[in-house]
Amino acid sequence: METTLPIINLDLFLSEDQTSPDVVQECKKAADALIVYGALLVQDSRVSEDDNDRFLDLLEDYFAQSETELKKDERPELGYQIGVTLENTEKPKCAVDEPCLRIIERLAPEERPLDITAHNPDPKCRFFWKMNRVTPPYKTEYPNLNAPNVVPNEFKDTWEATLEAWGNMMKNSVSSLAEMAALGLDLPRTTFTDAGRYGPHLLAPTASDLTKYGKQDTILAGFHSDLNFLTIHGRSRYPGLHIWARNTGKKIAVKFPPRSAGRFLLVQAGKQLEHISGGLIRAGFHEVVVNASTVQTLNERKAIYAHRPSIRISSTFFWHLSSDYDLKPIPSLAERAKAYHNNQLGQEDDQHVYEPMKVGEQVLRELRHIALLA
Repeated sequence: METTLPIINLDLFLSEDQTSPDVVQECKKAADALIVYGALLVQDSRVSEDDNDRFLDLLEDYFAQSETELKKDERPELGYQIGVTLENTEKPKCAVDEPCLRIIERLAPEERPLDITAHNPDPKCRFFWKMNRVTPPYKTEYPNLNAPNVVPNEFKDTWEATLEAWGNMMKNSVSSLAEMAALGLDLPRTTFTDAGRYGPHLLAPTASDLTKYGKQDTILAGFHSDLNFLTIHGRSRYPGLHIWARNTGKKIAVKFPPRSAGRFLLVQAGKQLEHISGGLIRAGFHEVVVNASTVQTLNERKAIYAHRPSIRISSTFFWHLSSDYDLKPIPSLAERAKAYHNNQLGQEDDQHVYEPMKVGEQVLRELRHIALLA
């Protein structure tokens, strides 16, 4: 039977009092989904598919430029945390990370990701656009993680407005979901949003050129988890995202409900949420590959949209905790984590120690692992 992700009704949360039995139940459902699956779908009527389409069109055109043009927007000295990251730069951490490789080994052969042990960098490009306009009332210890945005010269008339429109929509959704998760975990509503008030939130579209990398079983983004707190995605025009549910060890091909069913976004747990919850919620593993559905969609779009670039864009948003926030497990969640044993996908790591550190330090460590920072 095909596994589907839980759907969380964000409209209900936004329209009723937080003490309403229906809202309490929906918040508990959101927290449980993150614990069990590390991912969920949110239904949010504020989502505009037209804004997503404009965003995808713009990014397809941007990444169709020559490498010479794209390199003008590259900022390697800032760990690629703003501007563009070109293909074959970012390495999947799991290719050499022993705990991660052990997780893969414990999966049934038919549930494993495509083989990443060659440790080749991913053939994907990214663009990072900072979405936080709130200046902290203190001098940050991590200025490189909070640098100003890069605006591509060729798109300067439309870039900011298009990215801000779609980015703010996803930011609003994921912030609301963070409040739901806090309530569902028996924490004050603003526990996570307060911790992320000054976070370097990133609109982070990922691009894969299917003209070059459109062969079935090509790895576009190798098996990995995200370093931030929560990741949220809109619809991509091409399938290919697989995620792994924490408790089942099953690979799930992510499918959005049809547009006629409502407006949906995908949310995944990241490493900062794992750390602050003491491992009660684990960062969700996922990969992006060219599968049979990707190839079918590519051929269909070539026939219908022959004038458009064949580039897979993911409309991804990384929601972060503030760089200077003291990252350590919340005691009540850490206690729940100790008692939580149904953990097929990560049993060997149950005793992991979540060392107290600044969020900025956690981010820098992760960037070094994936070859974005020396």
